Amino acid sequence: MGTIRNWLAARLPLDVVQEAIDHKTVPQHRHSFWYYLGGMTLFFFGVQVATGILLLLYYRPSAGEAYDSVQFIMTRVPFGWLIRSLHSWSANLMVGAAFVHLFSVLYLKAYRKPREVTWVSGMLLLFITLAFGFTGYLLPWNELAFFATRVGTDIPGAVPVVGDAIVTFLRGGPQVSGATLTRFFGIHVAVLPAITTVLLGLHLVLVQYHGMSVPPSVEEESARQGRPVPTMPFVPHFALRDLFGWMVALALLAGLSAMLPWELGTKADLFASAPAGIKPEWYFLWAFQALKVMPGHVLGIEGELVAIGAMSLGALGIVLLPFLDPDTVRARRIVNWLASAAVVFMVAMTVWSLMGGVQ
Repeated sequence: MGTIRNWLAARLPLDVVQEAIDHKTVPQHRHSFWYYLGGMTLFFFGVQVATGILLLLYYRPSAGEAYDSVQFIMTRVPFGWLIRSLHSWSANLMVGAAFVHLFSVLYLKAYRKPREVTWVSGMLLLFITLAFGFTGYLLPWNELAFFATRVGTDIPGAVPVVGDAIVTFLRGGPQVSGATLTRFFGIHVAVLPAITTVLLGLHLVLVQYHGMSVPPSVEEESARQGRPVPTMPFVPHFALRDLFGWMVALALLAGLSAMLPWELGTKADLFASAPAGIKPEWYFLWAFQALKVMPGHVLGIEGELVAIGAMSLGALGIVLLPFLDPDTVRARRIVNWLASAAVVFMVAMTVWSLMGGVQ
């Protein structure tokens, strides 16, 4: 083993990596729990990659064969139903963990200097995660996914000038069809993974380089007490705690997949009428409901366009938050109030939609 290590050390920066591991520490305080959410999200992403590769062995991305291939996976391939359930449940849990991670980072002010690029890369990863969910939802080619995709791809059509071009680009034509399925498949398994690889690599490198951020309240408390913020070694203390969290996540994922297998539903029919109550996945419900409750026109502007514009400005604002926040006590309170209002709004709209919403 020593000979192999020496051979590798002469060609790879193993000593640099070992030095970083030996000296890397993690702040230890009352908010340290939230540090594990990023690793949890990464774990679910790893499950997505592994199960996605297995599903690709049998999946056929065409309108005539997609549904039947998924049905074959679930009924004929050994443990195929379990692999698909793991893939579907881990996708939902990954989105949930990513949102919790977002708001925990926001409340802990972990986007402050010098972590602005870390924040921006993380936000872009969140948007890509949602894009994974949107493009992957159609791939089984079932009735619910087909009509939900038709509703979802209709939304950009409200944008002036470029709206119709965006819709055509997303659908691969004027209507949701087999071309849409093929396009979504390519985006889902090639374009998004390529972008994710670059952004995720950058994000992880920056997290390791800058270390875990300490919340302002903890910094101020430590300064008043005249002592540094306590730390723990990354290896083995934090790493073992992170691994324990992964084991809990795996147990939850396995339990959900085994006891609540993901259903396939009925095959999509392009000429059938849309069934009542068609809705997108839960993480898009808040936006879906917000669009439904908007009045037809606001100050002479189409209501749907106003809602899309407000959501777009909100997304841009949160991406640029590190550059807009002056990092004062008053600014912290304003950001916390805005973040709390966003959480309440999103939860309220989601619950309202689940309860029936506006028909």
